[in-house]
Amino acid sequence: MKILVVDDFPSMRRILRNLLNKIGIVDVDEASDGAEAFAKIQATKFDLVISDWNMEPVTGLDLLRRVRGEATTSALPFIMVTAESKTENVIEAKKAGVNNYIVKPFTAEVLKAKISAVMG
Repeated sequence: MKILVVDDFPSMRRILRNLLNKIGIVDVDEASDGAEAFAKIQATKFDLVISDWNMEPVTGLDLLRRVRGEATTSALPFIMVTAESKTENVIEAKKAGVNNYIVKPFTAEVLKAKISAVMG
């Protein structure tokens, strides 16, 4: 399984990569914002995107909408990661087509469960 991790903080990308490695997923690429991520998604086939919500200049929600708006990427599984647990944010992400939602902080077990729920 090839996963793209998107977060504007290198430390968070490293934490996510380590958690993924811990649950046996080693094919991981990274992007520092939504624009870089979208370029990588168009150039490479990923099985899953795990993206932070709060990034500049292109947010995770903007990235999700772009991914869902393209015929070639509209079905790409997408998990949003955020420190925001507000109900309206979850609803907004669901409306935009997110497959699952993780609130920081979280464990490797939570990450594995969310990935399993999305990927089967």
